[in-house]
Amino acid sequence: MRWLFGDCWEHRSERAIASRFIRKIIRLLLLCGLLLGLLWPQPSWAAAPPERTLLTLDLLQERLRSPAQSEGIRTIDLRRLDIDLRPENAAFRDQFYRLLQTQLQRAGSPLGLDLSYSVIQGEFAGNQLGLRAPMYGQALSPIFTTAEQEQLRRDRRRLSRLSELSRSLITTPNVGTQALAPLQIAVFRGPLKLSQTRFVGAANFSNTFFLNRVEAQGTWFGQESDWSGTRFSQPSSFAGTTFNQEARFRSSIFFDRAGFNQSQFQGLVNFQSSEFQGTANFSQAMFRQFANFSRVQWQGNADLAQTHWQEAAQFNKSRFVQSCFLTEAEFEQPVSFREVQFSRPVNLRGASILEQADFSDVGFSKAAYLNVPGLKFDADHAKFLGNPGQIGRSLSVPVLQGNESLLRNLVRNFRQLEQISDANQIEYKTESLRLQELRQRLLGTNINTASVPRLVKIGFSAAQAEAIVQRRVEQPFRSLTELLTLNSIDLADYIKIRDRAIAADSRNCVGWVLDGLHWLCLSLLLLLSRYGTNFWLVFGVEIVAIAYFGVLFWLIDRLRRLRPKPIVPTLYETIAVLSSFSVLSLGGLVTIFQTSDRPWLTLACLAVVIVPIPLLLLGRLYQQGRYHNLMDVSYFVEEGSLRQLRLLIGRMPIMPRFPLFQERYVPLLWDRRWNWLNYYDFSFNNLLRFGFNDIRLRDRDMPGLITTLVWYQWSLGILFIALLLWTLSRTIPGLNLLIYFK
Repeated sequence: MRWLFGDCWEHRSERAIASRFIRKIIRLLLLCGLLLGLLWPQPSWAAAPPERTLLTLDLLQERLRSPAQSEGIRTIDLRRLDIDLRPENAAFRDQFYRLLQTQLQRAGSPLGLDLSYSVIQGEFAGNQLGLRAPMYGQALSPIFTTAEQEQLRRDRRRLSRLSELSRSLITTPNVGTQALAPLQIAVFRGPLKLSQTRFVGAANFSNTFFLNRVEAQGTWFGQESDWSGTRFSQPSSFAGTTFNQEARFRSSIFFDRAGFNQSQFQGLVNFQSSEFQGTANFSQAMFRQFANFSRVQWQGNADLAQTHWQEAAQFNKSRFVQSCFLTEAEFEQPVSFREVQFSRPVNLRGASILEQADFSDVGFSKAAYLNVPGLKFDADHAKFLGNPGQIGRSLSVPVLQGNESLLRNLVRNFRQLEQISDANQIEYKTESLRLQELRQRLLGTNINTASVPRLVKIGFSAAQAEAIVQRRVEQPFRSLTELLTLNSIDLADYIKIRDRAIAADSRNCVGWVLDGLHWLCLSLLLLLSRYGTNFWLVFGVEIVAIAYFGVLFWLIDRLRRLRPKPIVPTLYETIAVLSSFSVLSLGGLVTIFQTSDRPWLTLACLAVVIVPIPLLLLGRLYQQGRYHNLMDVSYFVEEGSLRQLRLLIGRMPIMPRFPLFQERYVPLLWDRRWNWLNYYDFSFNNLLRFGFNDIRLRDRDMPGLITTLVWYQWSLGILFIALLLWTLSRTIPGLNLLIYFK
């Protein structure tokens, strides 16, 4: 204490005493901090990495003489070693390969190799460690077990078929007759463990058949790594592996699941002509250079979710047998799926396409489509390519909410590419989703206003309904997904009620009626014209309507009474009208069934428009009878001044009042065999404003019910012609570009 405080008490000045006392205290605190820093144990992340032992020939022989047991398999333990295989250490390198080959190729139970946490300098020739086995013709070594021999025979048969196919395709004269060199493969019977191993030089495992599992989690490859022609019989894992240079897996086969999740591919990547027979997991992998996945066979699920592609990626001519997951994947450069075969859905939910995605010449099975909700795509900077007329139908979005911007960008993309049919298809899907949204708003239960019994009725429990009521008192729900924030509602409950509930502000009767009218008009547009995207559907609908009204007009004009003096059509005329009606109706129905997604609903919608009111008027007409003058003269008159093909846009269905014009109109001639064609012509005039003769109603002794029927068809004709012109404006490329391009 005397050393600590010195002569502080010898001074009488309070300021001097305080100053020196403070300096001594600071010295004491610094000394204590230094001692604590030296004595306190450091955290694990700050600890120095464990020192590795240099692998010498004596140490290698010792490890070979006493293999370790790992998961019931004898394994050569070469963990945490510094293995020098550089050319300047050639003597040790040769002995290293010779001793390992001798030990690994012995008969008996397989022997594994564990190089985890080791550093290997120089080129590592892993394909020299396996037992050489010919792939064609010759018998297999007796050291293989029965299961191993069967696996090798299966691969032999596969390669034999591929070889015969390749020979049949050879067109060079001399090559086809020469004997091909026998192909050999290195068979590695035991497990290979490379967890956290660092390969400073190149690593070569090409043409190796791993009969057991390969574990390479967190491995670091400083130079190129070659796995070309390699077979992985058991599950293989390269999770978290870093490939600093080119990674070659060309023509490799993964018979079981393969894991490349969270791997870093810093150099080129080549998986061309490889095959994944199990699940292939590349989730969260990073590809910094060009990645070649052409002609790859994906027999299991392909998990490419959350991958990041900084350069171009190519999947051309690949085949996906199961689902492909590209959820939240990001493509900064072009990605190509040309001539790919998809058998199951492709999930692009939340993916980002910043440059170009090419799906040209892609084959989709009936169960395959591109699921693109939440796709980040800007038509001003990126392109989405595909075959005209196909790519638009293959895109799928389940709901409109949250995807309107995406759908607008897709429409704009296809219009810029002049793929009008695909742009129209996307617009049709957009409006179909809007129709579903309107239907749900009309029929769904609003969770912001519904009572507790009503919430229970649509599928909530009493406790869940009470929780919803308490939550909406504090803050109304803005979307149904906010239900998941409640502790009593899980994902299964949400999926069960999402189609029967909505989250919206309270509405009055006027808003409900407006939504109902919007739903009705949109339903008509979708069913009768696919929202103006299919001219032939509109044409088929109008052909059926023209034939129907033509028969009605013929019936009311020719079948007037049965007694006392019958006014009925002739047998020939009846057969001609019914036959022509059948032909026209059949043609229209065939067109509707070929072009409509829901043909029966389209026919039902058309029937609602053209059947009830005309049949009601027709029934009332025959019920009350007709007792007017000019009973033996047709109700319809035609302009007799000339016969020509006419476009009658502004034509009205009645005669003009001016006498000079009335003189031109004469009644239809019933005694002509071709007179029945005039009724179809009149129906054609009313609906499409187009015909050969200007046929109208007479202005004297005219039953009001017939006039009402004619005006009803003429009113429908205004709607039909507007629908037809609108559809033509959206389907004719030149006119379409003129209207929609800025």
